[in-house]
Amino acid sequence: MKKKRILFTGGGTAGHVIVNLALIPFYQEKGWEIDYIGSYNGIERDLIGQVEGVTYHPISTGKLRRYMSKENIKDPFKVLKGTMQAYKIIGKRKPSVIFSKGGFVSVPVVAAAKLRAVPSVIHESDYTPGLANKLSIPFTKKVLATFPETMQYLPEKKAEYVGAVIRDELFKGDKETGLEIAGLSKKLPVLLIMGGSGGSHKINETVRESLDELLTSFQIIHICGRDKIDHSIQKPGYVQFEYINEELKDIFAATDYVLSRAGSNAIFEFLALGIPMLLIPLSKGASRGDQIINARSFQEKRYARVLDEEKLTKQTLKDELLQLKEYAPIMKDTMKEYKSEKSRDRVIEIINATSK
Repeated sequence: MKKKRILFTGGGTAGHVIVNLALIPFYQEKGWEIDYIGSYNGIERDLIGQVEGVTYHPISTGKLRRYMSKENIKDPFKVLKGTMQAYKIIGKRKPSVIFSKGGFVSVPVVAAAKLRAVPSVIHESDYTPGLANKLSIPFTKKVLATFPETMQYLPEKKAEYVGAVIRDELFKGDKETGLEIAGLSKKLPVLLIMGGSGGSHKINETVRESLDELLTSFQIIHICGRDKIDHSIQKPGYVQFEYINEELKDIFAATDYVLSRAGSNAIFEFLALGIPMLLIPLSKGASRGDQIINARSFQEKRYARVLDEEKLTKQTLKDELLQLKEYAPIMKDTMKEYKSEKSRDRVIEIINATSK
């Protein structure tokens, strides 16, 4: 009997890959053949390249910019080239279904799938749909939402609220192992600082300027982003990493509080793990404002505190982290009401029902 085949796509940031990484193990266990279409140089190639049994196919991509740039003239041709490449890959590999996590690389893939009459399913992580998914929705069979509020922005006949898909492995972390990896002790609580997969210059610099004060209350694990480690800083209780992948479950297990951007996948992982969070969303000037909306939603539900990047200083950072510490017990109680277990199963049901 011929094996079924599924093709995943999504990239540009780790958030556009994480849900795929949560689903791939299920299809491996069930014996499906697995392909992945991503960009030539994006983070998705690094992350998926570490997964055995997944065939990675790079294609040309455009960036879908919202601002004026001479690169905007070239991008439609890159997207067209990527669509032709995806069309050939899909024709050769013959997947039964395609699952897209969004990002600019996904648009030509979903369009090519429509041309090949291969059904596709899109998962939207943010409160409001991103541009890539907006462009892809006309070509897809189903679009799934992480936030219940997102349903108002999606076509009723295609949309379904499923919640956040959390990687099973994140619930299997070990605190002792996490502390050992970071070289920390149990003397003070651990504050994990994450500025997104690319890191945040503003967060990194403000944290480093505030270290002497912060280290009296916390031990700090600082995930800085690629090439953003400051090797001149050597302080007890402070450790820096560019990026953490396989050990992340143990780092999360060792974490008492987190300071983070407000990408949807990350904050739902903190929620599922019951980690009180201070969110510093990417500013409107540097994004479409989706992280601001994500963060406000979590703040309203009492899952998080929020500090706008424009208000980020040594003093506001210190004040907000102390407030986070004070309100953490209330946050943890509120978080217990959130259940994520069924989301992954429902997404798999939809993918399987959609496959041809």
